[in-house]
Amino acid sequence: MAGRGVLALAEQLRSRGLHVVRFNFLYREKRAGRPDAMARLKECISAVALRARRELGPQLLIIGGRSMGGRAASMLAADGFPCDALLLLAYPLHPAGRPEQLRAAHLAQIKVPVLCLNGTRDSLCRRDLMEEAVAGLAGSWTMQWLEAADHGFHVPKTSGRSDTDVLNEIGELVSAWESKLIPRNQSIAGSAWPSAKSGND
Repeated sequence: MAGRGVLALAEQLRSRGLHVVRFNFLYREKRAGRPDAMARLKECISAVALRARRELGPQLLIIGGRSMGGRAASMLAADGFPCDALLLLAYPLHPAGRPEQLRAAHLAQIKVPVLCLNGTRDSLCRRDLMEEAVAGLAGSWTMQWLEAADHGFHVPKTSGRSDTDVLNEIGELVSAWESKLIPRNQSIAGSAWPSAKSGND
């Protein structure tokens, strides 16, 4: 949760008036090499989100995360967890190089508004497959593509953009989306977003 990319994303959101709760999954706290089972990842997000609701008292609770953390949050939301919205950053639609192994079966079960941001160069989210997966979810699903960004939201110098430009774009997109969600003074409960190189997709 103390990674440079996580801190930069959190600061972008805080600067736009959203409270952000960062945390590590249990396997990260234990410095284990393998991620926890999905059931335990969901339990962790649930515990943090419920504590955030109890202690911070937000009018609107948004759960989410980056990559694997976002996937776990989306599965928790699909289970009916009591949240108000879902924010997915670099959703890992499929393992790198294996686009046939889609992680989309549960998406139609999500009943809250969703904002999903992926880079156009994300090796874990082929654009045509993602757009097909969410085509019937237009009522609640907002899909935004970050031009030239990869799974870690980095852009090549040849793109004419910088990583800071991408962070600013993320902040603007999230702010515009959440402003349509009803009251202010909300909290985001998000996981410690693993980097693309960690293998935790």
